[in-house]
Amino acid sequence: MSGVTQVTKTGPRTYVPASGVAVTGGQLVEGRAGGRIGPAAAASVKVLGVALADAIAPEDVVTTPTTVNGRPVLNTALLPTNVAVAYGNVEAKVAYSANANFGDLLVATANGTVAPAGATPDARTIVGRCTEPAGVVFATNPVGLARIH
Repeated sequence: MSGVTQVTKTGPRTYVPASGVAVTGGQLVEGRAGGRIGPAAAASVKVLGVALADAIAPEDVVTTPTTVNGRPVLNTALLPTNVAVAYGNVEAKVAYSANANFGDLLVATANGTVAPAGATPDARTIVGRCTEPAGVVFATNPVGLARIH
């Protein structure tokens, strides 16, 4: 092959959440069927990056003016139906599920959160490194900086 067209040069990639799934900014996301995404599962090896905003699937947007009981629905701030996902050594605020020290290697845990990798993690599950200077104390503030691969 004499030449290859570059698909993505810089910036995040945009994805659509899977049906019935809400994605929240700061969650790790993984690939799902049909080219869609959802919050990463524990020990996922399919992590694509970190969501930069909240989003829901297009089919989950409420477009009816009333509920099934006939009550009016007023929503002036619809969630987007696609979300930018940062990847490739990006540093972002992410949700932690356990305490982490500055420099700890991180793995995906339930619902798109991260936690320190154990002593002998599967190398495929490492998603980044804790870069919060004082570390993260889950009980007082479960959100902190991480460099996501």
